[in-house]
Amino acid sequence: MGCYLRSQTGETNEVAVKAEKREEEEYSPTGSRVKKNTHRVDVDLEEGRSSKQAAVYPESTVRSEMFDKVLLCGMGRGEDALAALRETLQNGTSKNMQQNGQAKGSRVGKGRGKKQGKKEVVDLRTLLIHCAQAVAADDHRCASELLKQIRQHSSPFGDGNQRLAHCFADGLEARLAGTGSQIYKALVSKRTSAADFLKAYHLYLATCPFRKISNFVANKTIMVKAENAMRVHIIDFGILYGFQWPTFIQRLSLRKGGPPKLRITGVEIPQPGFRPAERVEETGRRLADYAQSFNVPFEYNAIAKKWETIKIEDLKIDRNEFLVVNCLYRSKNLLDETVVVDSPRNIVLNLARKINPDIFIHGIVNGAFSAPFFVTRFREALFHFSALFDMLETNVPRERCERMLIEREIFGREALNVIACEGWERVERPETYKQWQVRDLRAGFMQLPFDRDIVKMAMDKVRLGYHKDFVIDEDSRWLLQGWKGRIIYALSCWKPV
Repeated sequence: MGCYLRSQTGETNEVAVKAEKREEEEYSPTGSRVKKNTHRVDVDLEEGRSSKQAAVYPESTVRSEMFDKVLLCGMGRGEDALAALRETLQNGTSKNMQQNGQAKGSRVGKGRGKKQGKKEVVDLRTLLIHCAQAVAADDHRCASELLKQIRQHSSPFGDGNQRLAHCFADGLEARLAGTGSQIYKALVSKRTSAADFLKAYHLYLATCPFRKISNFVANKTIMVKAENAMRVHIIDFGILYGFQWPTFIQRLSLRKGGPPKLRITGVEIPQPGFRPAERVEETGRRLADYAQSFNVPFEYNAIAKKWETIKIEDLKIDRNEFLVVNCLYRSKNLLDETVVVDSPRNIVLNLARKINPDIFIHGIVNGAFSAPFFVTRFREALFHFSALFDMLETNVPRERCERMLIEREIFGREALNVIACEGWERVERPETYKQWQVRDLRAGFMQLPFDRDIVKMAMDKVRLGYHKDFVIDEDSRWLLQGWKGRIIYALSCWKPV
């Protein structure tokens, strides 16, 4: 069976991919590397650790045993590996609690005598907000003094609050020095190995339900809606490494009556450099390999363009196919009306409406830190990232390198962009699910409820398999996920009016 891949970066070419010619090798942590996305992560955690080398190392292989263990975790032995990792993490987090007790006892004043031996209590959150106010007022002296205090009590290796403070101090320092743009560009140009980001993604799946449940609900919804279709075309805005689709392909292969012909159009932002479509094409080769393994007829079209420049002709729509538009947690990276009147955010939603899909699955990062006013934005970002750092502190041992990778390369990079960049260069612009609901309705979509059985299964998975402080709920037909009462992600399903 031939699986066909097309690449589009302005010009279109077609390559026949024969899976039997691919070599399957193990990725090593020091092996091949790929470019990172200029706009992201999801917590879209489809990105991982960067190396500090500037050289480009193209991927040497399409798929390995590690890919199967992580990406097919919903079926087969991958589920056992995920359960084992989750148990290891749960056993290790007791150390965090012990370290918290030791840290509290060690924060004492330098004076002698019992009266001066009281514990020193430092409110890092208040210090950070005061520092942000000083930075906004361009008070370098006050801001520098506050930064010095924050640095004394923060650490990338400490507890969740100390790590958060370290991360936000980096952003404030960059904003104060006017170097936010340069630092952010350097961060996004770093490279990562497939082994590293897969390990981080695996830890993320074991630690929290956000991505696992999103993929489960989205894929299950597509399966149910397209159960009688013989041809399915998924247009995935923000496909990145395509982690959502291997399990979907596997489940399609088990469909009663046989699998349909599957076509996936992977849409990504062009990478900087000479090969703007390199990663999105690599994703296609990997998915073609999975399709070959499970005997699913498959075709892939790679598009590496700014999303607002994509024309409907680029997508090669066939009205005889069941058509799905999928966009999970990446629309926050589109610019809004505060930067340009005819915003890419609305242009892309209007394109999705013109595609006239059978269903549109839209997942958003629920945040209110896209305000043009710096201190307001900083405060909201602090609340949002506090929940994420606290979630990792509660569920992952501090010494796990994958945790540090996530905090530094994903959350840290996003926070730096929010704090230290402005205008076109600030690409982290999340809105609340209620704001996105207005946008989707205005673009000409009608919201559909998720299937009750699917929602119940999702809720059971969270309540039975994850920490009790994870939130999963519904509001206005959105499926909400969060931590300790703060909603972080929201998922919805739509169809054109």
